[in-house]
Amino acid sequence: MMAYYVIVFLALISYAGSVEEQSVSFKNCMKSSAGAATSIETIALTSSSSQYQQALQSFEQNPRWVNSSSTSTSPTTPLVILTPLTASQIQAAILCTKKLGMQIRVRSGGHDYEGLSFLSYSKAPFVMLDLNKLRSIDINLADETAWVQAGATLGELYYKISKASALHGFPAGICPSIGLGGHISGGGFGTMLRKFGTAADNVVDATVINANGTILDRKSMGEDLFWAIRGGGGTSFGVVLSWKIKLVRVPPVVTAFNVQRTVAEGATKLILKWQTIADKLPKDLFIRVVAQNTGANSATVQVLFNSFFLGGIDRLMPIMKQSFPELGLQAKDCTEMTWIQSALFFGGHSKDDAPEALLDRVTTFKSSFKAKSDYVRKPIPEAGLEGIWKLLLKEDVQALLIMEPYGGRMSEIPESEIAFPHRKGNLYNIQYMVKWDVNTAEASRRHVRWMTSLYSYMTPYVSNSPRAAYVNYRDLDIGTNKRHNTSFAEASVWGIKYFKANFIRLSQIKEKVDPHNFFRNEQSIPLFS
Repeated sequence: MMAYYVIVFLALISYAGSVEEQSVSFKNCMKSSAGAATSIETIALTSSSSQYQQALQSFEQNPRWVNSSSTSTSPTTPLVILTPLTASQIQAAILCTKKLGMQIRVRSGGHDYEGLSFLSYSKAPFVMLDLNKLRSIDINLADETAWVQAGATLGELYYKISKASALHGFPAGICPSIGLGGHISGGGFGTMLRKFGTAADNVVDATVINANGTILDRKSMGEDLFWAIRGGGGTSFGVVLSWKIKLVRVPPVVTAFNVQRTVAEGATKLILKWQTIADKLPKDLFIRVVAQNTGANSATVQVLFNSFFLGGIDRLMPIMKQSFPELGLQAKDCTEMTWIQSALFFGGHSKDDAPEALLDRVTTFKSSFKAKSDYVRKPIPEAGLEGIWKLLLKEDVQALLIMEPYGGRMSEIPESEIAFPHRKGNLYNIQYMVKWDVNTAEASRRHVRWMTSLYSYMTPYVSNSPRAAYVNYRDLDIGTNKRHNTSFAEASVWGIKYFKANFIRLSQIKEKVDPHNFFRNEQSIPLFS
């Protein structure tokens, strides 16, 4: 037995030495690379650094893996965290990792639901590019566009737009700390999707650094790659450095309301009606539904009808009385505000807070969580909803469904217009989420099992062939790449769920622009052949 422990101890020493040697080799390569003039010590942290853990966890939005027990299947963390200050440092990092047989992961905001921007299940050594220092935003009201670097957050973008104009906005998500690099590359949607489509639908140019370390814009990358990075996940093809986005015009006054009902108060009947009208309402009106338990010992399910309207109360009320009188909405339930105030309101702040609150890159409420997604193409019947409520009440921590309506502009854009495919025919998207604060391996397993049971229960009520999912609500349970060169057929298990028929074109483009599959992770686009 003593001999066994000696062997294990020596193996750990050997591994630690190997890690340190690889880290030193990477830093030495960076020092000698053209364009990496800044002292590498100021932008690179190795696992031996006292600042490493703080840097790794600072923008980590899902702490599910922090302090979890280490097993043979546990993910590994970066050998080096590199926080580039210039594009040339990213170019150098790509060339150095290729030379040394390492991989790259990219983190813009840290919101990858399965942590793939800062974790690896393949055990291959990797460098994490933390883009949080590359977040410049340049607004051009003359042509109503903005260049936004990938490390900027939604909150920073919304704040910058509001300082330039009271009549412009951008149709993206509601969480202010989400990074724009990943958000747009997966599609990205929020309260204005029915009016203007996804964030990716409103991109007119981009800059990407490819596997050869070359910076490309739309013209030089070509329309195939430009198509792929808008909804197909940017990190399969290169490192997205910046987006040129098209700003949208918003009215001086918008309106929001929250109406809450419990199941005991008739919420089920209201959802039945909501399912028949939410995707058919005027494009200016977005009403989502949030159904949740209240944690341990929940006696009933609470349902929130959460709405955003591009206009004032005087226009909203007649629409609601005609289309959804059952909700019983009254003018006193509604609040008028500016568009930037709505960004605060939906982002978890008070509308009257200073807009500077949007600049906080750290998520205010951070819990371990597991999420999944579905698309609904026909209304879920009453019995189906009642089964959901029973499952919610069985979970002893916060569990919820967020149902966001499609229709409007989303039904007008063809599935093949960009890589994001979820368009006409979808009534709404569902995001399932369970959150817990006791962060142990046993707690994670228990709550993930509950989520698996809910997902299984939903099978007859959601889309099929494929059972579609939204890539920004990443879910490794639907399938992963098991090896370096996972085949197209193997990856199709999960790929067609995220991208439907667009998965074929994405794989063909991947083979053309990254033929050696340098940019890869557990759910990266595979080579086609």
